[in-house]
Amino acid sequence: MLLRLGDIVDALGGTLVGSPDTQLSRLSPLDVAQAGSLSFLSHPKYASQLLHTRASVVIVSEDGRVHARPDQVLVVTPQPYLYFAKLTQWWRKAQMGQDAPSSAAREPLIHPSAVIHPEARVHASAKVGPFCVIERGASVEEGSWLKSRVTLSENCQVGRGCIVHSGVVIGADGFGFAKDPSVAQSLSGSSMDGGTLWVKIEQLGAVQIGDEVEIGANTCIDRGALEDTVIGHGVKLDNLIQIAHNVHIGAHTAMAACVGVAGSAKIGQFCTVGGGAIVLGHLELTDHVHISAATVVTRSITKPGHYSGIYPLQDNALWEKNAVTLKQAYKLRERIMALEKGLQTSSGT
Repeated sequence: MLLRLGDIVDALGGTLVGSPDTQLSRLSPLDVAQAGSLSFLSHPKYASQLLHTRASVVIVSEDGRVHARPDQVLVVTPQPYLYFAKLTQWWRKAQMGQDAPSSAAREPLIHPSAVIHPEARVHASAKVGPFCVIERGASVEEGSWLKSRVTLSENCQVGRGCIVHSGVVIGADGFGFAKDPSVAQSLSGSSMDGGTLWVKIEQLGAVQIGDEVEIGANTCIDRGALEDTVIGHGVKLDNLIQIAHNVHIGAHTAMAACVGVAGSAKIGQFCTVGGGAIVLGHLELTDHVHISAATVVTRSITKPGHYSGIYPLQDNALWEKNAVTLKQAYKLRERIMALEKGLQTSSGT
């Protein structure tokens, strides 16, 4: 499939430097691009690749333009990465438009292997992929797409324009158990038949997912214990994320892969959480909080900003002592520097 550069610029804007009749066949990273490729430069540290790339066209900022070769065809825009994101959407629509007569375009919106309860509601424009399960009272709103093997449990809701990737489970029981002390005592001996130590707390809430949410493969969002788990509008969740019961995630927050959010945590709007980070239960993060990858959030955060923290595993008592010492390290450093300055002054050096 060949697409004309001028058509792209007409649709998405930007300043064209070069011929609008340049023909493009693919989107590629700078370092592996070949003739016919359209690529982009979004960060100055990759500027050296611009000199050597074989891409036919590169999307750059005004600052990035100075690194280009005189003969390069460019699309100049204030935010190259955002432009590229919009371009991928335009590119896919262009591809689908050319493939419209194909059998794929005539496939039913609900795959024959999907299992949908008679009391579930799926909007006529929603797409449900192979082997999905939609249980009683669940709903899928206009324009949403559940890919293969998605499970939407009873009474859970998916808003408009959502994309739910393969293997996602929405509405499994949250992890709620009460320990029975009398059973614990009976099990302390050699006998193991004293009863059930962990008494299940029935999870009576559901999951509410807002509009334009995207959920990555094999992510799990647990139903609430009493009230619902809530995922706000425009939230983006990567693969293999665990959202526990009664969590609230504010609008337009994004989380990378393998994040874990424990029960009843509340995360604000416009936050980002890096891969592998953990948010402990019942904590609150205000709006515009950004958590680095692999950080363990152990306290509520009331001030917007960027937060990081990794600490090695130790015996808990020793860890608590070291954590207190570490918190005082900067103050101790300042005191030592002041003492050293005072000694130098008094000695005349």
